[in-house]
Amino acid sequence: MSTAATRSSSFAQTQTSASLFEPLHIRDVKFRNRILVSPMCQYSSVDGFANDWHLVHLGSRAVGGAAAVIVEATAVEAIGRISPGDMGIWTDQHIEPLARIARFLKQQGAVPGIQLAHAGRKASTDAPWRGGRPLTIEQEGWEPVGPSALAFSDGYPVPKELTIEEIADIVNAFANAAKRSLDAGFELIELHAAHGYLAHQFLSPLSNKRTDQYGGSLENRMRFALEVVRATRAVWPERLPLFLRISASDWTEGGWTAEDSVALAKAVKPLGVDLIDCSSGGNVAHAAIPVKPGYQVPFASQIKSEAQILTGAVGMITEAEQADSIIRGGEADVVLLAREFLRQPYWPVSAAKKLGAPAIVVDQYARAW
Repeated sequence: MSTAATRSSSFAQTQTSASLFEPLHIRDVKFRNRILVSPMCQYSSVDGFANDWHLVHLGSRAVGGAAAVIVEATAVEAIGRISPGDMGIWTDQHIEPLARIARFLKQQGAVPGIQLAHAGRKASTDAPWRGGRPLTIEQEGWEPVGPSALAFSDGYPVPKELTIEEIADIVNAFANAAKRSLDAGFELIELHAAHGYLAHQFLSPLSNKRTDQYGGSLENRMRFALEVVRATRAVWPERLPLFLRISASDWTEGGWTAEDSVALAKAVKPLGVDLIDCSSGGNVAHAAIPVKPGYQVPFASQIKSEAQILTGAVGMITEAEQADSIIRGGEADVVLLAREFLRQPYWPVSAAKKLGAPAIVVDQYARAW
């Protein structure tokens, strides 16, 4: 493993008002700016193991100047993968390949993060570039599970409804995954409760039709997510941050709402969640989502204001001025970029240049800037 890269300021600072490049402290962890790499599934693992693709993919974004790089949705059990190519952390054997990545991210000055996830009824699908279709048992798929026996959409299998005992096992799997994440050297965990995956399925009345303590009222539908948060924070050190990604709206009548999201944020804050990562949608196949630049930022602003918790804005944030305006205006505390980082791994460097802020460039690349 290479030694830590030396860094040098390549651009003179021409202004001091670039809020996007102000550092942020959460618990004992310092984020060098407000730009985070959002988890992005690569569908490139075998049996859940990280490999050289993930090291290069994630490492290049850390070299590019992001404050934190969050490893893609990482399944806490094998049947919790979205696809057979998903990352996993359900066994101790997964630790060392992930540790290699965490070490490199930290050496480049980025906070190494990991998103812990369970796909629920949206599990057992093929990679997007092969159509993303549900896989049968004969196609090396598996039976998905969910809070209720309701398929995600036409063509998807009806999931097995989880028993109370099976729910407890999954909560425990999240805790075990958090322990392994710590052993791997990660300093940030994000729990995935968005995009129609298992925790979101429990939250939304569109996918949760249970009549026991996990269904019905808002309090009951939040129970699974709260249990996962409690179990994770119980084993995750107090000195390290814990994020929760949510879909702040189902964008469908009768579904999960922004007001529900505020209630959830208020409930998880005293349990040790430090930041709500505010995405939306994913639980209904044909929701009418008004996609445009910054369309999800109002969710981050509302939750930040009404729940008094740190928030992250995500979704079609591509321009430096746009990202800086979100932070400067107090709409969110960080921005999380995904597709823009696929297009531009060194986006923070070019953003700093546009905003007149000092950019940190590794010595090996400084002559290019």
